Amino acid sequence: MRNQRPTLRSIATILVAVVACLYAFVALEPLPADGAGAPRAHPARTTSVNEQGQLHFVSKHGFTLYEQGTASGTIKGAISVVLKIVSTSKVTAEIKISPPGGSISAYGNASYHKSSTSASFAGSLSIKGGTGSYDHAQGSSLSFSGTIASSNKAIAVHVRGSVSE
Repeated sequence: MRNQRPTLRSIATILVAVVACLYAFVALEPLPADGAGAPRAHPARTTSVNEQGQLHFVSKHGFTLYEQGTASGTIKGAISVVLKIVSTSKVTAEIKISPPGGSISAYGNASYHKSSTSASFAGSLSIKGGTGSYDHAQGSSLSFSGTIASSNKAIAVHVRGSVSE
């Protein structure tokens, strides 16, 4: 008659099997209540952004300024802005930030005020899309504001809000 005591090797094999079963159990998502087996939606990861951009004048076409520079803050990278002065009190903006691994594009509307030495704007911004690591980026009601220097048309821009992926 063989000894019924488990060997160290058989205990290790059982432990590996138990760990594998636990891992599989944790990795599987529960089925929806209706039992349809459809995948569950995962909550979006939200990041608060607080970006500063210092841009220099590239060109002008009518009342549209084309600017480029560097964004610093939560998402660092190259930034370009197309700022269109729509009226004496309104501007629209297209903003593209290109951090390593992709880009985020946004569109906004803002109020506009001009003085003898500068102009300022403030309004809201919505993300239109992204590429690469940011291809699922979403965000609306972000705030953006800035100033335009009359002397060299350089723009300082500030974007703040929440972006989800």
